[in-house]
Amino acid sequence: MSLPRFFVAAPLALGEHELPEAQAHYLSRVLRLTVGAQVQLFDGSGQEYIGELTHVGKKTVRVELHEVVRGLPNSALHIHLGQGLSRGERMDWAIQKATELGVAEITPLFTERCEVRLNAERIQKRLEHWQQVAISACEQCGRSQVPVIHPPQLLKDWQAVLEADLKLVLHPVAQPLTEHQPPQRLAFLIGPEGGLTETEVMSAGEHGFHPARLGPRVLRTETAPVVALSVAQQLWGDF
Repeated sequence: MSLPRFFVAAPLALGEHELPEAQAHYLSRVLRLTVGAQVQLFDGSGQEYIGELTHVGKKTVRVELHEVVRGLPNSALHIHLGQGLSRGERMDWAIQKATELGVAEITPLFTERCEVRLNAERIQKRLEHWQQVAISACEQCGRSQVPVIHPPQLLKDWQAVLEADLKLVLHPVAQPLTEHQPPQRLAFLIGPEGGLTETEVMSAGEHGFHPARLGPRVLRTETAPVVALSVAQQLWGDF
């Protein structure tokens, strides 16, 4: 039986630790674990720690970490997903599933057909929310390192600084992905609801993006990253 597994946003080491409030509440109030229960913690370093609860109170939970285990390694294929901003659960779904599929970086993008408008305060709140979505996905799927969620930015700004061995933009007319040489660093550009405009697709081409086709059907914005990353991991990654 697998142990309850949690991310802690602070460096871990062998010895006793007091857990952050959110994890403490979940362990004590939701899972109702008691002193002596075994847990597994990770801090994003690639290592994981097994320990047991030594104190479970109303507001504090302490754990004694007594064993270091090697975490699940990242995919050798470094994937940077540029995802057009979409509303509500669609964006959450894309980030959650991309994390489960081994993405290394995600940049939400403002595009011409983007219907999401965010001021500075809302950007920060959404960024924190998306980071938690990725953390929860890591806890569930066994990843030891959390992908980087970059602040939202304009598509043109992202294209100008992006570095990758192979850059792909989804397009209905394209050669199969197998025509490309296996990359170590891959970037996918996926549009929002309504897709990218022809002008944006042309601009992507000018910045080194190649068109990529994922079958004969038009995919929704939250489905496209699932298919794209699955195919890429099958061809060049760790599937």
